[in-house]
Order: sequence, then structure tokens, then C-alpha cells
Amino acid sequence: MLLHAHLLPEVLTSGCMRVVITDLDGTLLDHGTYAYQAALPALGELERAGIPVVFCTSKTRAETAMWKQLIGNRHPFIVENGGAICVPVGYFADSIPTAVRAEEFDILKLGTGYSELTEVLATASKQSRCRVRGFASMRPEEVASACGMSVEQAALAQMREYDEPFLVLDVHRTEQLLAAISEQGLSWTKGGRFFHILGNNDKGFAARTLLDLYRIAAGQVESLGLGDGLNDAPLLNIVDVPILIPSPALTELQLAVTGGRPAPFGGPVGWNAAILNYLAQARYEAPR
Repeated sequence: MLLHAHLLPEVLTSGCMRVVITDLDGTLLDHGTYAYQAALPALGELERAGIPVVFCTSKTRAETAMWKQLIGNRHPFIVENGGAICVPVGYFADSIPTAVRAEEFDILKLGTGYSELTEVLATASKQSRCRVRGFASMRPEEVASACGMSVEQAALAQMREYDEPFLVLDVHRTEQLLAAISEQGLSWTKGGRFFHILGNNDKGFAARTLLDLYRIAAGQVESLGLGDGLNDAPLLNIVDVPILIPSPALTELQLAVTGGRPAPFGGPVGWNAAILNYLAQARYEAPR
């Protein structure tokens, strides 16, 4: 075992470690209020079982660190739609090749640099004659209004490194804009509020990379993923148990995810119910 002993998760079935990987906005956090309290019972059960909860989000490293502190999470996390994996220093006993130390995290950079993303978005906007409004050109007050958050939180949301969220102003030319982004060799995805331009990375590749680190450390791993948007589809398609949190994108998400199981409710209420059901089933199936 290469995980430090005090971080080694308990297994619910012999020889199998479990890891939960979850989106934040609209999933663990309420889409409108960002409240997470409805998920506290399930979070408590996961903590007691020693099952890591990995945040996998479009949020920045600064934003996600804030939410980790508020919720009391101590595990690795994935930011900016798979742009980087952040692992607390010393979480794995062995060093992580190619990781860069930044404050208290070892960071695996997977995404394209922010300046290149904003340049390509501007070029694609001109080529497609489709106006956009990205975070780089928005004041914190604008981001706060668009996202329903405080100005202080908006400032953290604008500390971007690998992903640029943007609004499409000429909706009728959206298809041309997205095609122009692809022609420039970059990717796009859609979250709950914004389109995003990013490199050849996504939540699925980042989650698979992190799960490989868990497997090196602990052997067999069963993964459960939860998400509510199309940008979560790559994550949900690589986990063992994909849970779809109901949202306006549910029908599209069901088509994009093989074997996805819809939660009974949206947001943290549905997250809580899905996790408690999963844990009950896991304990029922555990050998006695």
C-alpha cells in the first residue's frame, strides 16, 4: 500500500477500495444557491467509511480550495474541466511524476494555457461572426451576477488557468462558433451556465489519471461518479457507477452516458439519496 496509513480508506468489500468523484455546481452544490447542507448525511457516511470524495469541477483551483475548506474535504480534486489534478502534498506516499508543487498541492497539469485559450476564442469569434463574452473580459460584478455568487467568490472564479467560460451573444451562430474553435485544434464543452473552451482534456481523462494513482496505491478500485451537465459525460463514462443528477440537461446526458442511473432528485438532495442508496447496496453485497 502506498497511501499513507492515516489516509488509507476502509474497504466495504474484500480487496476493493471505493472512490466517489463528483461535480459541484448543480450536483453537490445547489444550482441556484450553492447550498450543500442537504448532502451532509451522505458526506458523513462517506467520511465514516473512509471513502474519498474527489471534487471534479469546472471551478478554478482557488474556488475549489474554498469549497474544500467549507465542506471539510481533504482529498485530491480536479479543476477546470480536467485542466489539472491537485493532490495534497503527502497524500500518496510515493511522489507523482511530472507533478509541480504549488503551495500545499502537487499539481498534474493536463490542460492548455489560459492565454492560448482566450486568443483562440477571440479568433473563433471573429471567424464565425459570433460575439462572445468570456470571463477574461468580464468584471467581477458581472461574473457574480451571472453566477449568483458574491463578488469575492467571482474573483476566485476568474483566477483561471486551463479553461475559459463564455456566453454566446449571437445564439443563432453558436454552431459556427463551436466549429471554428474545433478548427483551431481546441475543444469546447457546456456546463450549467456557460460554454467552455479548453484544450484536449476533459473530466474523464483527469479522473482516469487520478484513479490510476489510487490503483497503484491500493489495488482494486471501484469508482462512483455524479454529475448533471454535458461536461460531466466524459467523467460519467469512465466510472464504474455513473449517477446522473436531474437537470435541464438530463435527457441529453442520458443519451451521452452508457448505463447512467438517474438520481431521484436534483442537486444535493438527489446527491445525498444516491450516495446513501449506493452505500446501503455496497454493505448488503459485502461478504459476511
